[in-house]
Amino acid sequence: MNLSTYIKTDYAGALVTNANNTNDNSSRFDMAGYDGIIFLTTITDSATGGVATLTIEASTTDADTYMAAITSASAAKTCASGDDINGTLLIVDVYRPLKRYVQGVRTSSVANIAFGEIIAIRYRGKTMPVDAGSTVSTQTTVVGS
Repeated sequence: MNLSTYIKTDYAGALVTNANNTNDNSSRFDMAGYDGIIFLTTITDSATGGVATLTIEASTTDADTYMAAITSASAAKTCASGDDINGTLLIVDVYRPLKRYVQGVRTSSVANIAFGEIIAIRYRGKTMPVDAGSTVSTQTTVVGS
């Protein structure tokens, strides 16, 4: 079985333009039936001193107002000199979250940071094979070509 049989990939949010005060939430994901989720986002532009952060929040309710940061579920990088973190990823993997609903939050501070899209990958589904997420237009698997 290939990897795509075991994971559910979703587009979680659009790119975010340069700002030093970004606070952008991804879509929320229901973790019922899954053991873990990985959020990935790219840093597409960075100014000296800018801090790019991806934090994962969770709640027992599918509503943004109840979301709270998961302890230690954060990745951050500071731009040491203009553009030095461009084209890099922030990745946070949450295994067995204690609350049912999760979302990623991209933030920037101090100086301008721009983010690319954010992707969420749920894994270790209780039912196999896992279908592609509703935001996947098409998915192809090739064996031994």
